Amino acid sequence: MEKELEQAVMRVVMSMHENLSEQITINDMARTAMFSKFHFSRVFQRVTGLSPGRFLSAVRLQEAKRLLASTSLTVTDISHRVGYSSVGTFSSRFTSSVGLSPTKYRQLESIAPQMPLNGSMNGFRDGSSFTVHGDISSPLEDRPVFAGLFPDRILEGRPVRYTVLDRPGPYVLEDVPQGEWHLIAQSVAAGREDAMNHAPGGDEAVCVGRHGPISIKQGYGTRLADVQLRPMRPLDPPVLLALRDVLARASVQPVH
Repeated sequence: MEKELEQAVMRVVMSMHENLSEQITINDMARTAMFSKFHFSRVFQRVTGLSPGRFLSAVRLQEAKRLLASTSLTVTDISHRVGYSSVGTFSSRFTSSVGLSPTKYRQLESIAPQMPLNGSMNGFRDGSSFTVHGDISSPLEDRPVFAGLFPDRILEGRPVRYTVLDRPGPYVLEDVPQGEWHLIAQSVAAGREDAMNHAPGGDEAVCVGRHGPISIKQGYGTRLADVQLRPMRPLDPPVLLALRDVLARASVQPVH
């Protein structure tokens, strides 16, 4: 039964990729899955970890990343190709999810990486002193690994805490604020950094692992969270956070 549900959701995800310039509704997706609208939404959330609408938005922005990195199309043209009628709405959502405006993301291809290897992307402090730590394993044994704490099961927006390891192994995230966080770790095969802008191909070009939610309350303490990375599947939420410069910077660090 679980396999049948995944196959139904896969049909919908494939349809998303094939019809990005169209206005796709929940009813359209439910018909593709051959479920009622309400049953479909529950099944899709269970299989992917995101609502259908949130997943579709992520797929649209992932394609926008690819077009910005590999074509000379204008931002307006790209916004229309991925289903946005308003370039302002597109730019706002892209910036919120990726962490850079569309124009700055395109420029990222030709500038040196600037992101430090660990810390916070928003400087948030709440007086707590919780540490999340553990071990990250990956089939990409000698490749850098990004690990960050996010409010949802998708690499988008700004992690409250993050680190970049030069290879899989122990990690520590300190001063973790209150809340419920999803630990997401990712690694990319050498020479395949552009794979983050494409739908997963079933190989080991991009590997991902998740742990959570991790509940952090005010006070002091530690949380153990080990993560096993595996090749990304088409049913995994797309990678939206601009990780290219993070991993590129880590790849030139000396091996400890």
